[in-house]
Order: sequence, then structure tokens, then C-alpha cells
Amino acid sequence: LAMNKKIKPFPILFLLFTIIPLAEVYLLFQIAQVTNWVTTMILVIVTGMVGAYLAKSEGHQILSRIQQEMAQGHMPGDQLISGLCVLIGGVLLVCPGILTDLVGLTLVLGFTRKYYKRFIIAKLKTMMDQGSIQFFHY
Repeated sequence: LAMNKKIKPFPILFLLFTIIPLAEVYLLFQIAQVTNWVTTMILVIVTGMVGAYLAKSEGHQILSRIQQEMAQGHMPGDQLISGLCVLIGGVLLVCPGILTDLVGLTLVLGFTRKYYKRFIIAKLKTMMDQGSIQFFHY
């Protein structure tokens, strides 16, 4: 019998809403000390704008591929995972900060997104094998 591990949400939420923002603020202060506040704010604004553009562009391409696969009668599972990565990456790119921008960029760009997709697929397979996630079809 495989024992299901419960994911504890508190440590994850603590990390997401406390530690990461503190690290982002620290990095922004460090950049501002090396450059100046104007340059730092411009960096934050430009990365947000470029990130939004990249996410939109990649998202349109993925939607097009999903439509093509569905028109051919195929389930677009790989493209759905790509879409999820781009969505999360786009949100991270719009959030002000350096760490979130770096992670968001790697989720949006296709040549780095493939590593996240491999991890997600492996994780889903493990969860299905353990019985902690089930898919039903009619």
C-alpha cells in the first residue's frame, strides 16, 4: 500500500506571502543602492510590460495549437500544461520584483518552460500512481 502524503499548505503559503516578498524588497533595495531609485522603478515597470507582452504572445500561440489539436480530435494535454505555465509565468512577470520576474520568464519562454512541464508531468504521474489524484472520463 502506498501511503498518501498530505501537502501542508501553511509552509507553502508562508513562503509565498512572506519570505518571497521580503526577498524581493531586499533585492530591489540592493539594486537601488547600486543604481538609483529611478532606474530600479524603470526596471520593474519595463519587466512588467515586457512580461505581459511575452505572456500574451505565447498564450495566443498556445491557444492556436490547442484549437488545432482539438480540431484534429486530439486531447491537447501538453498544450494545456504549457498554457498553465504561461499563465502562472505571466502573473509572476506582472508582479514587481526580480525573483518573480526570473521565474516568470522561465515559465513563459518555450525553451525553459519544457523543464517545468517535465516536472509537472512526472508529478502528475506519481500522484496518479499513488492514487492521490484520479482522472475520470465519460
